[in-house]
Amino acid sequence: MMNKKIADLINEQINKELYSAYLYLAMANYYEEQGLKGFANYFAVQAKEEQDHAMYFRDYLTLRNAPVVLKGIAEPKAVYANLREPLVVTVTHEQEVTASIEGILEAAQKEKDYATVEFVQWYIREQAEEESNAENYLAEFDFIADDKAAVFSMDHQLAGREYHKSTPTLG
Repeated sequence: MMNKKIADLINEQINKELYSAYLYLAMANYYEEQGLKGFANYFAVQAKEEQDHAMYFRDYLTLRNAPVVLKGIAEPKAVYANLREPLVVTVTHEQEVTASIEGILEAAQKEKDYATVEFVQWYIREQAEEESNAENYLAEFDFIADDKAAVFSMDHQLAGREYHKSTPTLG
């Protein structure tokens, strides 16, 4: 049976991943309302990936015969001051998610739960990529922000993002 403390942390992470999906869906809605369908697409795909992450944590708890406890999901911010703000929020949010996953890793190491240590390694690598992408898109936007044609070019680039299941399969 999985250690209760570790199971509790993973259940909290499921909630955080589902909140991430809500947050990114709200950002997709914001950009859609601004007429930037590419940015909207990017964040809609991001929302689906966050749902995948939540389900992967859920599947892991199920695999380990630990209870899955779903809690309410906080309402995300839906209105932003400008086109840049959601990109800034994304960087900060991904850093918070990384810290949370690192907390699971540290607890699993302390409890000598090596299966969970191994499991969260995928998330550690994933979060490095998530933070890098968020930082790069913010930097790109900051570089071009005063050039509407360049912003529309970035929008066109982001419109090409396609959803692909983002997690491995357990079992």
